[in-house]
Amino acid sequence: MKVLSRWTLAVPVLAFAALVLTWGRDLPPPGVIIIALLLAGAVLAAVHHAEVVAHRVGEPYGSLILAVAVTIIEVALIVTLMISGGDKAQSLARDTVFAAVMITCNGILGVSLLVGAIRRRIAVFNPEGTGSAFATIAAIAVLSLVLPTFTTSRPGPQFSPAQLGLAAVVSLALYLLFVTVQTRRHRAYFLSITTEGEVIDSEEHVAPPTGRAALTSLGLLLLALVAVVGLAKGVSPTVESAVAGAGLPQSVVGVVIALLVLLPETIAAIRAAARDRMQTSLNLALGSAMASIGLTIPAIAVAMIWLEGPLLLGLGGTQQVLLALTFVVGTLTIVPGRANILQGGLHLSLLTVFLFLAASP
Repeated sequence: MKVLSRWTLAVPVLAFAALVLTWGRDLPPPGVIIIALLLAGAVLAAVHHAEVVAHRVGEPYGSLILAVAVTIIEVALIVTLMISGGDKAQSLARDTVFAAVMITCNGILGVSLLVGAIRRRIAVFNPEGTGSAFATIAAIAVLSLVLPTFTTSRPGPQFSPAQLGLAAVVSLALYLLFVTVQTRRHRAYFLSITTEGEVIDSEEHVAPPTGRAALTSLGLLLLALVAVVGLAKGVSPTVESAVAGAGLPQSVVGVVIALLVLLPETIAAIRAAARDRMQTSLNLALGSAMASIGLTIPAIAVAMIWLEGPLLLGLGGTQQVLLALTFVVGTLTIVPGRANILQGGLHLSLLTVFLFLAASP
């Protein structure tokens, strides 16, 4: 199998060139279609290059690289849209981060468990590593998205500047602490295991790519991710117009952004599950959720130094119920370290309810 093929080399470059040529311009309908096709191609190319890098550096570093790269660019997209979005963008960060948590912890996790269970009847993973990741997500999500609803220093579901600073520091500290555990002290907790409990530390029967090929893929991965997020912003006016025209809530825009940004990780997680690398799939799902909160909240806190207007972070009652149900079901799924198609179906059902209520609250 070739590590690099012509289309994976060409598509990121073409997508980035299209981004440069169309940035800040109103696109006609044919232009939106072309951009959408390049966006889809950039997503597929990003998945390919992420897998090359992951194969070279091994787990859990591979999934960590993809999660952090996507999240950093996601933050840039959120801040850009907040700068240009006015009052309607006050809740954009909350809506996007909450959607990312629901999509990763129910969508990516659910479909990964379903694919793994269909392939081997039982999806097997390491409960120590998966459980620690899930617990960290729960702590950061509640501190950042639930607590602002109940604080009284500022009117509405928002933190005071001091409270926002504390939430940012705690979120970043917990994320960095988790990365230390994942990559150094307890790396074995995040490696794939067989049904007999044996650790799989490397891909079998496939030689790792050369250092040069891995560096090339890393550069093309970053280029593709920049193109994905930039092109997503380019089509966002069309998305916003479609949302407004359909009479849907503004929060749907955050859901669409999260869906677009998380496409590379979703496809990578499904492919890993199909190759019996269930732990890699869960690393991608939960790592993406954690990075989305643990890096976005600190970045938004810094951005609020120059951004005007309130930052609405607190979730409403319906959203809090869905978040709580996700954490309860997720805990019961993870604790045994084994799951079947029922657990996958449960999480996908929660995602379906979230998407429906986002459109019809």
